[in-house]
Amino acid sequence: MALLVSLPGGNQAMTWILLLLLSAECLQAGDSAESDRKGPYGVNQPAHISGVQGSSIEISFSFYFPWELAEDPQMKILWKWKNFHGEYIYNSTPRFIHEHFKNRLILNWTQPQTSGVLRILDLKKKDQTEYFCRVHMNTKEGMTMFQSIPGTQLTITPGQRTKAETPARDLIENTENVEPEGQYMDPKENPKDNNIVYASIALSNPALPGTSPCQAVPEDPQEETVYSIVKAK
Repeated sequence: MALLVSLPGGNQAMTWILLLLLSAECLQAGDSAESDRKGPYGVNQPAHISGVQGSSIEISFSFYFPWELAEDPQMKILWKWKNFHGEYIYNSTPRFIHEHFKNRLILNWTQPQTSGVLRILDLKKKDQTEYFCRVHMNTKEGMTMFQSIPGTQLTITPGQRTKAETPARDLIENTENVEPEGQYMDPKENPKDNNIVYASIALSNPALPGTSPCQAVPEDPQEETVYSIVKAK
């Protein structure tokens, strides 16, 4: 594309200045596609995510750099929590998981990929804090390490308690002061014997005549007495 500039009086110096300014603006417009990169290297993470207590969440990450990797890049991903200089909670190599997150962290990433996902399982209330991804790699200029500056803020919301999670104490309180009752079964005729009728009476903790209710009766909690009546033809 040709650009023609014409000024009155033929001032060539001013013409060249305008051309240089226009060229600089064109270069800046060409770099707008990489405006999300705030430097030659860095780590991108979501600013904020939220999850329900007891469920799981995923923190995505990606990173970029200008260096050429060494033959053995030795790339590894680490994670910190609480603040930029906080405690490490995960290391891909050698494998390390913080005691608080035991059996609850899964990293979906493989060298030499430049993006991945950290999954946190069975969310706890104490998990609500900031998380920072850190990258280590071996380049032809030496070992390099960098991490996300703002990190990701994780918010935990309480989950709803279901019937299955109702404490056993509530069930006990709902069943207190329920007195056992005797059961009576109507006489039934045995279909195999038309001459005999059987009746069954089941009693729960029967009290003996003349004994107080506080005295224990050394009998089974439930007894059954069977009576039979012979029919006359």
